[in-house]
Amino acid sequence: MLPALSIFAIVCYLLASGLLARPLFGAGATTSGALARSALAIATVAVLVHAAELLAMHRGALDLHFFAALSLVACVVSALTLLVNLTRPVAALGVIVFPLSALLLWVDAFLAPPTAPIAMDWHIKLHVTVALLAFSVLSIAAAMAILLAIQERALRHRQLGPWLSALPPLTLTESLLFRLIGAGFVLLTLTLLTGTLFVDNLFGQHLMHKTVLSIIAWLVFGALLYGRWRYGWRGRSAVNLTLIGMGVLALAFFGSKFVLELILHRAVD
Repeated sequence: MLPALSIFAIVCYLLASGLLARPLFGAGATTSGALARSALAIATVAVLVHAAELLAMHRGALDLHFFAALSLVACVVSALTLLVNLTRPVAALGVIVFPLSALLLWVDAFLAPPTAPIAMDWHIKLHVTVALLAFSVLSIAAAMAILLAIQERALRHRQLGPWLSALPPLTLTESLLFRLIGAGFVLLTLTLLTGTLFVDNLFGQHLMHKTVLSIIAWLVFGALLYGRWRYGWRGRSAVNLTLIGMGVLALAFFGSKFVLELILHRAVD
C-alpha cells in the first residue's frame, strides 16, 4: 500500500470516530446531528481510500492471507456501518468500528509482510464473498450487542449521563440487532451451502476446523433467532449469545489462519 494514502485513511477513520464520540461525553451535544453527518462523510472518504488501496495492492483480486483478510473485513464492516446509518441513526456504532478499521489498516499497511493473492475459480470467489458479507454483518451485530449491553447496564444502575442520550433508543438498538442477526444468519446459511457445493473436501485438512466452528456459530445464531421468535429473548441473553456466536465465527474465519500462517508459517487460502 502507498504509505501516504494509508495514513490519510487512518487519520480519516480516527477523526470520524472522534467526532462521533464527542456527544457521548457531553461535548457538542446540541450539534450532535451535524457532527454525525460530518463524521460519516469523513468515514466515507476513509472507506473509499481504504478500498482503493486494497484494490491497487492486489490488482482487484481477493487476498485471504491473515492480515490482508482482516483489513478487507474492516473495510467491508465500515462500509456496511455507513449503509446502516442511511436508514437508522446509529452513528455511535462508528465509535467502535472505525478505530478498529484504522488499527487493522495500519497493521496491514506497515507491519504485515507482503503477500500475493491465491488464484481462485469464480465459484470459490462467490463462496468467499458470501462468507465475507456474513462475517461483516454479524460483526456489526456484535458491535450493536456491545452498545445494547452498555445501555442496559447504564439504565439498570441509573447512570443517566449525557452520553446515554446521545445513543439511539434502546428499542431501536435491540430491533436493529436482531435485523442484523437475521440477515447475517441468512448469509451464513448461504456460506455453508456454497461451501458444500463448491469447496472440495470441505471436512478435510485445515478446512475441518473452519467448517465445524462455522456450523456451531450457525447453530448459536439460529437458536438465538428461534428463542427471540418463540420466547421473546432479549437483553442479556441476546447479548451473550450474539457475542458467543461471533467469537466462534471469528475462530472459524481467522483462528486457523493465525495458527497456520503466523505460527506454523504455512500458506492457506
